[in-house]
Amino acid sequence: MTRLSVEMLAADAPEPITSAGHAQLGIAVLAGIAVIVLLITKFKLHAFLSLTLGTLVLGAVAGAPLDKAIASFTTGLGTTVAGVGVLIALGAILGKMLADSGGADQIVDTILEKAGGRSMPWAMVLIASVIGLPLFFEVGVVLLIPVVLMVAKRGNYSLMRIGIPALAGLSVMHGLVPPHPGPLVAIDAVGANLGVTLALGVLVAIPTVIIAGPLFSRYAARWVDVPAPDRMIPQRASEELERRPGFGPTLATILLPVVLMLSKALVDIVIDDPENLTQRVFDVIGSPLIALLVAVLVGIFTLLRPAGFGKERLSPLVERGLAPIAGILLIVGAGGGFKQTLIDCGVGQMVLDISKDWSIPALLLAWLIAVAIRLATGSATVATISAAGLVAPLAEGMSTGETALLVLAIGAGSLFFSHVNDAGFWLVKEYFGLDVPQTLKTWSIMETIISVVAGGLVLLLSLVI
Repeated sequence: MTRLSVEMLAADAPEPITSAGHAQLGIAVLAGIAVIVLLITKFKLHAFLSLTLGTLVLGAVAGAPLDKAIASFTTGLGTTVAGVGVLIALGAILGKMLADSGGADQIVDTILEKAGGRSMPWAMVLIASVIGLPLFFEVGVVLLIPVVLMVAKRGNYSLMRIGIPALAGLSVMHGLVPPHPGPLVAIDAVGANLGVTLALGVLVAIPTVIIAGPLFSRYAARWVDVPAPDRMIPQRASEELERRPGFGPTLATILLPVVLMLSKALVDIVIDDPENLTQRVFDVIGSPLIALLVAVLVGIFTLLRPAGFGKERLSPLVERGLAPIAGILLIVGAGGGFKQTLIDCGVGQMVLDISKDWSIPALLLAWLIAVAIRLATGSATVATISAAGLVAPLAEGMSTGETALLVLAIGAGSLFFSHVNDAGFWLVKEYFGLDVPQTLKTWSIMETIISVVAGGLVLLLSLVI
């Protein structure tokens, strides 16, 4: 996306559904979030209903017509489920295949054998960082969390001690390292060099993921000591199985969507011609939907058949795999609806308007703007695009290294303090079986540590670059 296309994107953005002033919008945001938190924590209302009611309160306080607020909510819900729901479903099917065939047991047993004790959190952060490099965050969660839960359960590890490093690896890659869409948009918006940004991104990512992952997980495990939720853990394959798939085929099946998506990213970078036939082919096979679907189909031959499963067992297996994720889909979708209502009410534009007159260094300004939009909308991508478009003029006259750091400052700010308006917040909460306060004390603080540490490292690098 070129700088011109970012400006066009901003110009094509829909008009706010309300003309409320900044003060009224601020009160509306606080009221909506307060209602959601109160209904969930005090009245124990299901998160889907709480998010729906909180959205209506947000729209009412902001002065938006009720029909427009409902339309924004349903649009956001539909978009989120369309983008994430099918991926969660395919991931659940693949996870069930891994579990029932004994393939997941093979992976977990091998990991426990090779990496135990104090090295396990470090092993998880390494695996998550490598897997998370080409993946959208939600896809990485779908692929990795079932393994995290099983390792924690069967190895008798604290769930947070294992889960936080995995989440940190995925999140850092998502916000700081191309070819993720957020960093790529920011690179194009400010005219940064992709290779330099990638190199500096990895340089910033390594200490950041260490601090926010294995090191912070020690404290997170003390603050929130919960077992892995049985309802989300595929049960150990029946002892009646005479055989199970080998470690190599099982690992290859898990990594297949990763390889396909990474191939697409590399081809897009190398060729960079949407009309090129090779790039168009990889754009198809490397899309998250097709990559996960291919992995499921391949799993029939690499997982189910070696375990002795006939075709008559496939349909019941898929049904059992989909059943536990119904609630997760609704909650994640409702989080997307709440986020869309915030955007359509003009909250993101309000933050941009207020921040225009701040007189501070460019890198810190970029970080703060991304933080403010992230807090208001819950979307790291929206925060990245908006902040990049706003600070792009500041890149004029900057060196190659400085523009790369500007991109990283935006990416770091876009990860700040995930809370109830972020679909990722609800995804983590449900997969780990946490309540809202526990999710805030673990996931939300981890995201804040990533943002602050990465932002601080960017500022330190600016002193020598």
